[in-house]
Amino acid sequence: MIAPPTTALAIVAIVVFGTIAFALLATRRVKMDPQQYIVGGRSFGTIFLWVLLAGEIYTTFTFLGIAGLSYSQGAPAFYIVAYGGCAYVIGYFFAPAAWRVGKERGLLTGADFYETCYQSRALGVAVAVLHFVMVVPYVALQLSGLQILLRIAGYGAYNATAAVSIAFIVLALFVFSAGLRGTAWASVIKDVFVLGAVIFAGVALPLRFFGSPAHMFDRIVQSHPQMLVLPQGGAFHGTAWYVTTVLLSAIGFYMGPHTWNATYSARSDGTLRRNAMLLPLYQVFMIFMIFAGFAAALIHPGLKGTAVDQSFLRVVAQYYPSWILGLIAGAGALAALVSASALLLAAAGVITKNVAGDLFGIATGDASRTLLTRVLVLVVALLALGLWLAAQRTVVELLLLYYNGITQFAPGAFAAFLWRRVTALAVASGIAAGLAVAIPLAATNINPWGINPGFVALLANVAILLLVTLLMSKSATASLTMPRAARR
Repeated sequence: MIAPPTTALAIVAIVVFGTIAFALLATRRVKMDPQQYIVGGRSFGTIFLWVLLAGEIYTTFTFLGIAGLSYSQGAPAFYIVAYGGCAYVIGYFFAPAAWRVGKERGLLTGADFYETCYQSRALGVAVAVLHFVMVVPYVALQLSGLQILLRIAGYGAYNATAAVSIAFIVLALFVFSAGLRGTAWASVIKDVFVLGAVIFAGVALPLRFFGSPAHMFDRIVQSHPQMLVLPQGGAFHGTAWYVTTVLLSAIGFYMGPHTWNATYSARSDGTLRRNAMLLPLYQVFMIFMIFAGFAAALIHPGLKGTAVDQSFLRVVAQYYPSWILGLIAGAGALAALVSASALLLAAAGVITKNVAGDLFGIATGDASRTLLTRVLVLVVALLALGLWLAAQRTVVELLLLYYNGITQFAPGAFAAFLWRRVTALAVASGIAAGLAVAIPLAATNINPWGINPGFVALLANVAILLLVTLLMSKSATASLTMPRAARR
């Protein structure tokens, strides 16, 4: 008889490698030039783009972070449902406009957008470098999740470092081979597994242990009523934190380098508008993982620190057969690999295109640019692994660290369409001010008045952008250089 650890891990391996094989077969006849490798040939229709964007949204955070936050904090976890809906409202207007700029000018990266709109190579290079750096903690989030998934799927019988190493190798080799189109094909399989696992988490656990979700909440009201309300006053995870975190995450949602790539990959601007209307359906399923966290808090109480991210999976490992654990862990592993593949590809793409190519004139041909992008994918993976080893944080902390930084690019991106007088210097000054505030606040875990530190940094960013714009002359403005398509 196969031992439970072997059974679960074997199922994880079959799910992951089967999906990778499917994605590679689906892309085997596609010539991987930079357009195909980085932005999928700008040919993705509504359904294909929908599963790609959902693949980037449903990360290991879906499996671990949401349940972990609801397990440890309760009501603040509902910010996850709120910010996605707000983000898609912004995306309905912003993403099609950004796509038109990318289509007309042949843009490959988010940094290209800033360089084109503000006619500043220096700004484009700076954004590229910062995008590269900020993606690393987001990839580290996936490594953290994979480490938890593989360790629990192995019932603690295997070394955690070995589990991370396996995750790293699989992640890097998949991205090296597949490109964005491979990521999209993998997302098709991943979505089936993830949605099944999420529904199981939110429905099966409350039914088995409490009879229904309603009875589960009755138990919470009796034993942990504080979990169903936000902390009062200026407390961390209170109302101020909730509102500012929703706003910060929504504003920064489309600012990630991987989201720029997904935006450029659309077949048309109408495709992006349709996706903005359809993607909120995915947010509904986030509620199931919040239910799973509440259930785990009653079934398996007492977890602290980074262990809270393991709450849901520990319940599954303890009370369900190993094959069920293997399927759920396999879905989680796919969520990590698919989202991280897009992140690694985007980070490598900005360095190849905007730094090596535009700044130094290296790898300007199609073949050399594709090869360099693939090599840099491995470099980003190594950096992410190093961050994970150096700073063991919860999955939610890693996600919020990413949003604290990446949202600082939003004022410059939105201003390109909204205000004629904004210059490259104003955008760069705003980004610098925002990061100067965000980094020390995040490093010291300071939340002024209970407000998310990234939102405080965003306010500083906007203030400096406005000040510099008003002080500068009206020459060299974004409106004079914006492509015609962007103003439709």
